[in-house]
Amino acid sequence: MISKTKDIAGRPLTLETGRLAPQATASVLASYGQSTVLVAVTLGQEDLKKDYFPLSVEYQERLYAGGRIKGSRWVKREGRPTDAETLSARLIDRSIRPLFPKSFRRDVQVIITVLSVDILNDTDILASVATSAALSISPIPWNGPIGTVRVGLQEGSPVINPTNGNGEVIPLDLVISSTSDLITMIEAGGRQIPDEQVLTALETGFSANREVIALINELVSAVSPGKLAIPDTKADAALVKQVESKARPVIESMLEQYSKQEGGGVLSEIKKSLATDFPEADPLRVFQIVEELLHRTIRTGILEKKRRPDGRKLDEIRTLQADVAVIPRVHGSALFQRGQTQALTITTLGAPSLSQSLESAEGEETKRYMHHYNFPPYSTGETGRVGSPSRREIGHGALAEKALTPVIPSEADFPYAIRVVSEITSSNGSTSMASVCGSTLSLMDAGVPILAPVAGISTGLVTQSDYPKKTTDYVLLTDIIGLEDHHGDMDFKIAGTKDGVTAIQLDVKVPGITLDICRRTFAASQIARSEILKTLTNAISEPRKELSAFAPKISTVQIPVDKIGELIGPGGKVIRKLMAETETVIDVQDDGSVFVSGLNQEGMDKALNWIGSLGKEVVPGEIYEGTVARIQPFGAFVNILPGKDGLVHVSQMAPGFVSDPGQIVNEGDIVKVWVTEIDSQGRINLSMLFDDTGQPVAKARDTSARPMRSEHFRGPVRSGGGQGDRDRGRRPPGRSGGRY
Repeated sequence: MISKTKDIAGRPLTLETGRLAPQATASVLASYGQSTVLVAVTLGQEDLKKDYFPLSVEYQERLYAGGRIKGSRWVKREGRPTDAETLSARLIDRSIRPLFPKSFRRDVQVIITVLSVDILNDTDILASVATSAALSISPIPWNGPIGTVRVGLQEGSPVINPTNGNGEVIPLDLVISSTSDLITMIEAGGRQIPDEQVLTALETGFSANREVIALINELVSAVSPGKLAIPDTKADAALVKQVESKARPVIESMLEQYSKQEGGGVLSEIKKSLATDFPEADPLRVFQIVEELLHRTIRTGILEKKRRPDGRKLDEIRTLQADVAVIPRVHGSALFQRGQTQALTITTLGAPSLSQSLESAEGEETKRYMHHYNFPPYSTGETGRVGSPSRREIGHGALAEKALTPVIPSEADFPYAIRVVSEITSSNGSTSMASVCGSTLSLMDAGVPILAPVAGISTGLVTQSDYPKKTTDYVLLTDIIGLEDHHGDMDFKIAGTKDGVTAIQLDVKVPGITLDICRRTFAASQIARSEILKTLTNAISEPRKELSAFAPKISTVQIPVDKIGELIGPGGKVIRKLMAETETVIDVQDDGSVFVSGLNQEGMDKALNWIGSLGKEVVPGEIYEGTVARIQPFGAFVNILPGKDGLVHVSQMAPGFVSDPGQIVNEGDIVKVWVTEIDSQGRINLSMLFDDTGQPVAKARDTSARPMRSEHFRGPVRSGGGQGDRDRGRRPPGRSGGRY
């Protein structure tokens, strides 16, 4: 067993190999504080005949890592990966993938198992570092190692690996992966952070990664791994020359056509047709040669002639279109289009109880703002699988959610659960940023009082070499299309408001980019975002003042904490009955906040009045509208407040003599009463209110109500008997004193 330790941000980071998973190609057990992960890397046995590198990264968090058992009553083992696990796997995949040789085609699988979490030290960062170490000590050809750190802000200054760094309250959550010289991956969310502050955080993280890399190199030196040879792809030079000779004029002609009419389906047809012209050759190899020629042709046009495939200038955004209220009956909708990229976004509002519950090894939490992204095959003019969301769909939805979360109003200001769904109806580059723009419009159309509109744009890169040092070594492309994304070197997405950045995601295909490229990308993105924001605010300048008629209305009321049990009732009996009677949804928080939602305002008002009266003390002289709960021979009990009934004696039910209370009221009647007395035992005595005809005031008739006085009212009945038999020992009507 070999183990190396180094303090990173004041805590010990330990990398160990040789104890666990001995049959994997390489494995590393890593710990940071008391968080622990195991990474096992395995190399496939055969060189696969594929036109892509088959790398898979699996991130698995066990609930035992936090001393927890799954909350489900029936299923106790972990199931399919959660969104958080999928996003962690994607983060690590994007960090390591650019450093594999382009010609490498053997299957590589990385499996990460989270063994323990200490709440303070994030396991996604630890897993990325451990993956870098495992690849570095393996025989797999890989141009690492990389370091990965999280950067937060504390009083405006960058801090490395903040404890519980991905908490919601921090203003910046930035993850950076890099080699000693180049940045391979950035993922960030921020609360409208100025560009310069984000760049400072990037510089700080870049520097800290060198310490992590130094620790990994110590482990590599101790292991001394041998690396496999990289496959030679130049053995078929004659075939390459023949295929390129025939393909070049066709590709140039098609690219010329492409610049006049956006669309790339014809390019794949070229590759298919050329493959049949060389029947003796491996079709996959012919396809690769054509792809490589197309790759070089597109890049040469951009680098040398500053000519993009669709004819735009390097910093030009495609035609923008924004519309709101495009779908009837939904709570909010919008269509955002940029060139051929089109996102239809729908907003749905619901009660707070409809927030998403999340369970992980660190505990349980809820999320009230949810963003989902769907990418159907027809969006690219293809057929394909339709089913559960892919990793890409989960990742793009999470990026859009991250971009908009900082501008979502607090629950106190807008007590709704919010779900936004982006349906990608046409795709040709950067649909995730189109989702951000469409979601801004949809939220405002729904009447969500967002703090500021958010826009996003993707910037591309084409370099002269894998290691661009000077500005003359590369070209930046604003608003990349699918062809530029596929054949370019970078997809750098930045979303934000006019005041600052809310989300970043960087993917690269080269070994990495410099801080100078980052700075120039931020500047170009800010200009583009400003232009897009103008289009958004032209479509809808501010959130609508009124919610859709089809959206539930939500009101809040505060009750004493010690009254929560009274509202809920035994086994939830009281609150369920109240919701059924008022056609509302009622959510109760631990602090006594109660959210009442529904489509019927009358029902909501009834529920709010009922809840608001919890804890209220009854005072003599007050008038209430109550429900007749039960009738006894001596009078009727009326419920005037939750859990509080009072007695209307027969002597206070009508101006004259009443022999049977059932002749005056029925159970369930709603009547108006006033409190005449609260006796020494806390019992409430009531008197009926009457209209001018001498009839009890019920809900259906509410005219000139008045209490019985003088000849109508003989005062409260006093008795020492129990409330269940309060007619005993009373004087005949007209002989008691009492108050008026």
